[in-house]
Amino acid sequence: MRKIIWLLILSFLVYSGIKFGMPYYRYVAFKSEVKEMTKVSVGLKEDEIKNRVFERAQELKIPIQRDDIELFTTEKMVQIRTSWFEVVDILGLYRKTLIFSIDSTE
Repeated sequence: MRKIIWLLILSFLVYSGIKFGMPYYRYVAFKSEVKEMTKVSVGLKEDEIKNRVFERAQELKIPIQRDDIELFTTEKMVQIRTSWFEVVDILGLYRKTLIFSIDSTE
C-alpha cells in the first residue's frame, strides 16, 4: 500500500512538472528565436519579419495572434515585442495564470 501511495505522489509530481514546464520551455525557445530574428532581420520588410515571428509562434503553439506582435524598425535597428498568458490547470485542483513577455532589440 505504501508503494502505491509513493507511486501516486511521484506520478502527480511528474504530471505537475510537465504541465508547468512546457509553457516555460516554449517561452525560452521562442525568446531565443525572436532574439535571433532581430539580429538577422535588419533591412527586411516589416511584414516579412512579422510573418516569420508569427510562424515560429504557431510552430511552438504559443497562443498569440499576428496583431499581438509589435514591431519597430529603422535602417539599423529592429525591435520585436509581444506578450501572452497561459493558464495551467492541475487536475482542476489548482489553476495558475503564467504571463510571458518578450522585448528584443538589435
